[in-house]
Amino acid sequence: METSRFMRMILFFDLPSVSKSEHKEYSKFIKMIKSKGFCMMQESVYTKLALNESVVISTMRDIKSKLPKDGIISVLTITEKQFSSIEHILGSINTDVIINEDKIIVL
Repeated sequence: METSRFMRMILFFDLPSVSKSEHKEYSKFIKMIKSKGFCMMQESVYTKLALNESVVISTMRDIKSKLPKDGIISVLTITEKQFSSIEHILGSINTDVIINEDKIIVL
């Protein structure tokens, strides 16, 4: 990866949260990824802007060191330019997100 380009980390996860202890682990994981700069894109999908490859490596190290006991976590790192080409297709969901050709604005 080129170190001078912004990158986007996309974190996907599937964690059990049926029992009280699983729900506690789930909440702890969400709190940890938010503290690392991740924001929810949709349920179980979080994104983070990384300024360079060093940030990606450091973030991955932190995530790996605090993995929940059960579940699946995947991280995809792409360039910010690639991330900006995502097409958001909305059904009849009521949302505060305004989509136009230039950018997404969250109210």
